[in-house]
Amino acid sequence: MFDEVFLPHMAEAYRLAQWLTGNASDAEDVVQDAALRAFRGIKRFGAVNARAWSLTIVRNTAYSWLMKNRPKAVVFTDDLSAAEQQELEHGGLQATRIETPEEIALFKADAEDVQRAMAQLPAQLREVIVLREINQLNYRDIAEITNIPIGTVMSRLSRARQLLIALLGDRK
Repeated sequence: MFDEVFLPHMAEAYRLAQWLTGNASDAEDVVQDAALRAFRGIKRFGAVNARAWSLTIVRNTAYSWLMKNRPKAVVFTDDLSAAEQQELEHGGLQATRIETPEEIALFKADAEDVQRAMAQLPAQLREVIVLREINQLNYRDIAEITNIPIGTVMSRLSRARQLLIALLGDRK
């Protein structure tokens, strides 16, 4: 049963863990711990959404790992200053269309800027944007994984996008 429920989502689990921890080595540790937790808890799997169940375990494991190994890296949105909260209220993302080698080179540079900006987001904002934009989960699944209401998912996504725009706007 573990092979059918958790293992098909290993790539997404690793991607989420890497975004939350910030590096590949720590992500591997988190996913390994999450896999052990999932294996031990597979009997409690209620045959609902295997993807959401698996990613919830990875998320919770990542936060446990971060609190133990890097407690200063976990910043909750409620802990943001008034200026940071206000900064979250501006912006809009724009899509990039790649056609020429020059545009590809610019896109790669932009991608590195986005990765650096993502790393600066508070963990709770980074996780929802990773789950939505990278793992392409719907709001309901994100709410289930993070154990927050759908409205909170939507507001965190909005704040994460706005903060990314603000961070990326400073680079020009």
